[in-house]
Amino acid sequence: MLNRRTVERDHRGLLEHLHQGQRVLDVGCGTGSITAGIARLVAPGGEVLGIDRDADLLAIARQHHGAQEGLRFERCDVLELPATASFDIVTAARVLQWSADPLKALRRMKAATTPGGLVVVLDYNHASNAWEPAPPEEFQSFYRAFLDWRTVNGWSNHIASELPDLFRQAGLEVRQTQNCSEQVARGDADFERAVSIWADVVESLGPAMVAAGFLTGSKRQQASQAYRQWSHDGLIHQSLSLWTITGQNRA
Repeated sequence: MLNRRTVERDHRGLLEHLHQGQRVLDVGCGTGSITAGIARLVAPGGEVLGIDRDADLLAIARQHHGAQEGLRFERCDVLELPATASFDIVTAARVLQWSADPLKALRRMKAATTPGGLVVVLDYNHASNAWEPAPPEEFQSFYRAFLDWRTVNGWSNHIASELPDLFRQAGLEVRQTQNCSEQVARGDADFERAVSIWADVVESLGPAMVAAGFLTGSKRQQASQAYRQWSHDGLIHQSLSLWTITGQNRA
């Protein structure tokens, strides 16, 4: 799932802010697919650093993109990000949804940004995601457990809507709020790729939910099977709620 993402399709709210020669920090870069696209768009002369706390994802990023000019990867947690004030843009896509302290993360991101620089964050309102027609009960049960699991871990299911206020609390001036929701309907060229995200979620995050007691292994398997069948022959429309917030460091 991470390797299939591109900056043009999956972080399009960032595109208008990218220019040749910029220094950009990509927080939570994962396998580096979006980060590599950023590096391509700020070349020549640009410098891009991708950071992530997952060493395995960084190994994949270096394997696939390590030879790209102007691009490097380092292991770092955003909550421990140094206050370098050296990046023109600090960005994070689908990252703060996994933070129990997004305000601290934004403050660290601001501290890494040059005066006048931008912080650009894309994230979900998971509680607003929708499918037509209604998913099978097996997947609905999984999704309710998914939202509950996130809540217990301190991860907001409305983080995108909360971001403008969090930006202000972090000392950032909100410059733009952009609806980047992903709408896809059966028959669209990108339909199968887009709807496969939840099959991936059931497989990748489901075991952690089972271990935490939010569903049983058999319920996870049932959700996986039911969703795959329904997305193949029953799902007509998927709407994932995503917003991009752009703030400026006026300090």
